[in-house]
This record gives sequence, structure tokens and C-alpha cells, in this order.
Amino acid sequence: MIDVSGRAIPIVQAPMAGGVSTPALVQAVTSAGGLGFLAGGYLRADALREQIRAVRQATDQPFGVNLFVPEPPRREVDLRPYCERLRPVAERYGVTIPEPDWQDDDFFAEKVEMLLAERVPVVSFTFGIPDAGVIEAFRAAGSTVIVTVTTADEARNAVTAGADALCVQGPEAGGHRSTHRMTDEPGRAPLVELLRRIRPGVPVIAAGGMATPDAIAAALAAGASAVQLGTAFVRSDESGAKQAHKDALADPGRPDTVVTRAFTGRPARAIRTSFVEQFDGATPAVHPQVHQLTAPIRAAAAAAGDPEGLALWAGTGHRTARTGPAAEIVAELWTQAERLR
Repeated sequence: MIDVSGRAIPIVQAPMAGGVSTPALVQAVTSAGGLGFLAGGYLRADALREQIRAVRQATDQPFGVNLFVPEPPRREVDLRPYCERLRPVAERYGVTIPEPDWQDDDFFAEKVEMLLAERVPVVSFTFGIPDAGVIEAFRAAGSTVIVTVTTADEARNAVTAGADALCVQGPEAGGHRSTHRMTDEPGRAPLVELLRRIRPGVPVIAAGGMATPDAIAAALAAGASAVQLGTAFVRSDESGAKQAHKDALADPGRPDTVVTRAFTGRPARAIRTSFVEQFDGATPAVHPQVHQLTAPIRAAAAAAGDPEGLALWAGTGHRTARTGPAAEIVAELWTQAERLR
């Protein structure tokens, strides 16, 4: 196992599903002294394996892979009214709303099997705690296990289940909030306050709003062993984010972010768009089926370069995200944060 808090630079690159966390981004952050993460969410095992091997060809430094923990499907929820609301938008983009796949568990078992065979140095989990047997298997294979949590109760449960470290995610974070039940409304306690509530006896990685040296220094002073940055890397050279997403982060006409279920059925922080305005209050808490329903719209919007139909995931500090090599972003933020400690 590796000490996640023992990196030369205690900066973790957040796993950002949907193509943002490329092997090149992981390699750049890892080679700069931080810890890079591939995002396994929405990928099949073979595709994720290819990314793992691409990272290994580029660096011999430790890196991580993140998985979504599936929940039982909420079959009691009728998605037909939501599909009808989506249909005019889909028609405008020239796409069809698919039938929901109630068997979708994000290929969790096959990815666990593959990661155990690949002996990835660090494995993290989002949206819940895997079975104790899964955690034990990864630890036996030499992997460090991290569980993402949003409350003190989730933290206690994760440590009891055998997690080696926690990623404590505050409300400032961009993208999905990692509540352990899809129906939960995420807490609003600021990250630093949350860190002070959670004293788990294992290393803690602070996530959410880590966009400035001041925020990084404050999180470390509050007890975090490392910090996790996502939005800060979206505009980087190595990011796989769509150009419309990168541009939106710097658009002075888009200052607001909102936590919404509109795109996937799970709460996630994104830049406010017309799609968010239209569907924010009408989206059922059903994941990943809502993600399936909106995927064709998002893909068509991306192809058209139309940010209004994209999930523009962004943390509260998104306006500070800059372009350039990821390694330079790591070095710049850490050099300035050290001066504040």
C-alpha cells in the first residue's frame, strides 16, 4: 500500500468521469509530484484497462482509479413523465430519448475483477462503500482503498468497513456530490467545518473548492493530509473536457454554479444553463437511468459546441481555473500554498 499523504506534493487530481481525466492528465499530475486519478465511471473494464496501461507506459509513479458504487435500481419511480419533458429538447437536437436500462450497475463487478488483476496502487470509491469483501480483496492485492464521504456518519461507516483513507467532499465541489444514497440531499456545511467534524484516525483528502492557494492552505490547517482538485484541471492542456466546457469556466457571463439533479438524477454542481433552469426542479432522483436519458442530448450539444445542453461541471472556484500544462498548475498552486502555511 502507498501513503496517499506522503506524496512530494499533497495534491490529488480528482477523477472526473466522462473523458476529462485522461491518461495524459493523470501522468502529468503524478509526474509533477501529486497523485493522478483515472475515472472508471461509465467505462467498461476493457476501456479502463487500456487507460491504466497507457498511464503505466508513461510513468512508473503510483496513480489511482475511481469507481462508482452502484445502488439497487429505483424501479418504483415512473420515468415516463420525465421522458416526455425531455422529448422537445431531444427533438431540437435531433436525437431520441432511449429506454432506461434498469440492469445498469456501471459494470462494477467486471471492473473490480480487472482492477484486482491489474493491482492498481490506489482505488477510490464514489457514491457509497463497497462490500467489505471488496475492500479486503483490494487491500490484500496491495491497493490503498479510499472512500469518498460527505458526512461524519459516512466517514465512520467507511472507516469501519476498512478504508485506508477518506476523501472528504464539501459542498463547494464541482461535479457529483458523493452522497451514499442517491435520494439524499447533500449537506451544506463548508468543507473546513466538515473536516473539523471528522476525525477518523485515517488520512483525509479534502475535496471541494480547492481552487486557490488560500483554500489549499486552509484545508491542510484544518487537518487534511492532502487536497483534491478537479475544476482547477478542466482547462489544462491534458484535460479531455469539451472545448465548450473549458470556455464556459472562463466566461464572465456565467458566474453562477448550482447543485442540480438535472443531468444524471444525482446532485452535482454545474454552471447554470438553460437546461438546468428547465429541468432542475423536475428531475427524479434516479441514477444512472436519468444519466442514460440525457446522454444523447449532452452528446449532441457537445458535437454542436452548444454549452446550453452540456453538463458544465464546475466547483465554486471555477473562475480561477486556468489554461496551461497540468504540471505547471500543480507547481504554481502548491508553491503559493506553502508560503501561506
